[in-house]
Amino acid sequence: MTIKDKAAVVGIGRTQYWKRGQSYPESELSMACTAILAALDDAGLTVKDLDGFAIYSNSCDPATVAATLGVPEVRYAATTTSGGGGCAGALGLAASAIYGGLATCCVTLMTLQQLNKRLGGSAIGDSLAYAGGGGSASPYGGGGVPPENAFTANNGLLSPGHSFAMLAARHMHLYGTRREAFAEICISQRENAIRRPMSIRREPITLDDYFNARMISDPLCLFDYTMESDGAVAVVTVAADRAKDLKAPPVYIMGSAHGGTGRWGPGIFKYFQAPDDEFASSGHRPVAKRMYEMAGVGPGDVDVALLYDHFSPMVLMQLEDYGFCPIGEGGPFVEDGNIRYGTGTIPVNTHGGNLSDAYIIGMTHMYEAVEQLRGTAINQVEGAEIALTTGGPASLPVSGTLLRKR
Repeated sequence: MTIKDKAAVVGIGRTQYWKRGQSYPESELSMACTAILAALDDAGLTVKDLDGFAIYSNSCDPATVAATLGVPEVRYAATTTSGGGGCAGALGLAASAIYGGLATCCVTLMTLQQLNKRLGGSAIGDSLAYAGGGGSASPYGGGGVPPENAFTANNGLLSPGHSFAMLAARHMHLYGTRREAFAEICISQRENAIRRPMSIRREPITLDDYFNARMISDPLCLFDYTMESDGAVAVVTVAADRAKDLKAPPVYIMGSAHGGTGRWGPGIFKYFQAPDDEFASSGHRPVAKRMYEMAGVGPGDVDVALLYDHFSPMVLMQLEDYGFCPIGEGGPFVEDGNIRYGTGTIPVNTHGGNLSDAYIIGMTHMYEAVEQLRGTAINQVEGAEIALTTGGPASLPVSGTLLRKR
């Protein structure tokens, strides 16, 4: 028995997106409540219906949010471990809670305010240290180096960007991957964002712009790093039979998995002991296998892919790990235009992703997946029936979820 098609996303809501630190006088709490109310309204529900929080990266304190909104009773509150790696898996968490009778209406959300981090952090913000690490310097505060990180920090590995640069360099060494492939990911996603008024970064990028950008952690330049931004996004999930009677068209959760091989998670941030064939990867291969098995479909059935893109090379490696191209061939696959909206074989991050739309630690990907399957996306993929959304690469879990239109 699985959670396949037992639950559906029925509501999506968000705030506007801001560049880092520009959301004041909003707070993480006010933005979370705004996004949740918008998602409930989208579904035709109210706070009286909400009784579950299926979250990730400790994105909120359910007690505080419930008290602020006036939720009558919280019956379920759980979070996946790690940071952004758990975002897609949080939908599976919601589906399992609903299928198990622990809740009837779950919200999954992320709220993020970089100004808060500059002023000293928060209970929400301090938990996000491995959620993406978008900038050249970490915004998540500094309280010294914990013992388990002492070796890597001493060697200059101070942020996720440094670690993912090593993964990218190893992939280039093993498979001949070129920076031109990373550039294509950045450029194609920026072109998707340009058509969207809500996206933060809408200035065109050329190949020359990419190669002239300052290097942050070789081979990753400025454009390879996600932005740092403020905002909140929420999605609401209920049982499949209830979803049919609500206001918005339901989007069914047909498969979801989170986790990963035990040596990959710590291997990319602390100990660098992952086996070579796993090290130069996104860590998603076992998750992808279990997700496809649950859903009863394969990569050839996916119409649009919303792949977590805190660093551009990890999009390329997820394309391999989810079976859209063979292992080691992600570079040529991308350079041949296969991820382009409108012309590619598998449109990727049609909203612009973390790199150009907004960095809300993966939640914009879920929002876009639902819009694609409702047929309301700005860069609408014609005939989209199945969407893939992912979380991570990050410390475990990484995650993947398949959503379907009907």
